[in-house]
Amino acid sequence: MVTFNEEQVRVLLLDIEGTTTPADFVYKTLFPYASRKLETFLREHERNPEVRNAVEELREQQSVDLRNGLEPPPWKSDSEEERLRGGVAYGLWLIERDSKCTPLKLLEGKIWQRGYECGEIKGEVYADVPAAFERWRRQKRIICIYSSGSALAQRLLFRSTSYGDLTDHISLYFDTRVGAKAEPDSYCRIAGSFAHRPERFLFISDALKEIEAARGAGMRTLLCERLEPSGTSGGRPDAIHDFQGIFPD
Repeated sequence: MVTFNEEQVRVLLLDIEGTTTPADFVYKTLFPYASRKLETFLREHERNPEVRNAVEELREQQSVDLRNGLEPPPWKSDSEEERLRGGVAYGLWLIERDSKCTPLKLLEGKIWQRGYECGEIKGEVYADVPAAFERWRRQKRIICIYSSGSALAQRLLFRSTSYGDLTDHISLYFDTRVGAKAEPDSYCRIAGSFAHRPERFLFISDALKEIEAARGAGMRTLLCERLEPSGTSGGRPDAIHDFQGIFPD
C-alpha cells in the first residue's frame, strides 16, 4: 500500500503505455493501424492546413535526421506525388522507430480518430483503472494524463474503453508540446498549469527516465511495473503492480 499522506497529493499525473494501458495495445494495434492508413490519410487530407503544416514539420525533421547521420528514407520534391511518397516513407520509418516526433504524433492521432469513430479501434485500459479513477475523483483529486501520443489520441483512447467513457474523470491531457517526457522542465511546465506546487503531484509511469525527470522537477513519483501474463513483474521491490493500493478508500 502506498503511504502518502492524503493531503500531500492533489494531482495524479499518469503515463499511458504500460501504466494505464497494455503496451501491446500501442505496439500491436495503434502503430500498425497508423502504418496501414498513413498513405491514404495523407492523400485525402493533403490540402488540410493542419495536416500540411505537420508534413512540413516532418520534412524539417527529416533534414535534421540526415544531418545527424540517421539515414532516413529520401524525400524528393520534384512533384506533388514524390513529395507525398517521401512523406509516407519517412512517416513509416518514424513509426517503426517508435519516434516521439510531435508532428508524427499529431498525424497518428488524426488517423486513429477515424479508426475509433468507425469502430475499428477500441481503447484498452487495465481492469483496475476505472475503479481507481472513480476512487480518486471521490477523494477530490485531479487526474491528468501525460503521454507522447497527442492529446487527441489520449482522449480517444479513454473515451472508447470496454469499461465505458472514462474521460469525465480526467481533467487535462499533456503531450510532447510541453516537452519531452525525460526532461525535468516538462514537468515544471505541467506543474505551472496548476495552483499546486510540484510536490503536490504524484507521477506514475513504467519508464525510469520519466520517473527521474519528474522527481527532478520536485514531483512525487511511483514506478509502475504491471504484472506479466505469467503473474510476475520486473522484480523491483519498490514498484507498484496495479492502482489498487494507491489512496484506497
